[in-house]
Amino acid sequence: MRRALVTGGANGIGAASVSKLRDSGFEVTFCDRDVQAGTRLAAETGSTFVELDAVDFDAVARFFSESAPFDVLVNNVGVDQHSFFSDTGPSDWRHFLAVNLESAFAFTLGVLPGMQAAGYGRIVNVSSEAGRLGSRGGAVYAAAKAGLLGFTCSIARENARYGVTANAVLPGPVETPMVKRAVEQAGEKMRADLAGLTLLRRLGRPEEVAAAIAFLCSEDAGFITGESLGVSGGMGCSI
Repeated sequence: MRRALVTGGANGIGAASVSKLRDSGFEVTFCDRDVQAGTRLAAETGSTFVELDAVDFDAVARFFSESAPFDVLVNNVGVDQHSFFSDTGPSDWRHFLAVNLESAFAFTLGVLPGMQAAGYGRIVNVSSEAGRLGSRGGAVYAAAKAGLLGFTCSIARENARYGVTANAVLPGPVETPMVKRAVEQAGEKMRADLAGLTLLRRLGRPEEVAAAIAFLCSEDAGFITGESLGVSGGMGCSI
């Protein structure tokens, strides 16, 4: 049975990915800071929950030193931004870059030795359409997600010789706790505005993104690497 690791797996797209990967026959470990949600999801899915702060890089390194190798990694942990760039400062930049980009560095570094030794691996990075379209009110978030796309292609180039693929999925507006909190703060008009960004005129469901992630994690996706797949209701089709 292939072993999969999902970061930020307790809620939203991460939780849907944990469930989909378990249904697809993977042995799944996921990490998150949300102990209550993580414990509940682990019990529901038969997966393993590890309480872990993805930007505590010393803790991440210890986790890998104590773990068996993983065949699959889903770098999903992330945090959104709702402020114009002129209202941000260096502490904001560090926060958004650490969570959305540097966490992927740390977890990818942790899984690669085992994947390279095994001659097999699947890495899926959860980026965002903001990474290729930009985001009004989310410049630093968009920059981090764009960085994740460059990182994905670089890891694909470096590790193809080991049988390791690396791909990215780019969600658009999806009904996640992160989006729901933003709507609560800004009002229902924001939900309509977000839906209007897509050709399908609706928000996506976490399960729809998880289906794409699970495919890229599968053995059937062995000839796909270095790619970025939009799961955004057509949001990015104009470029």
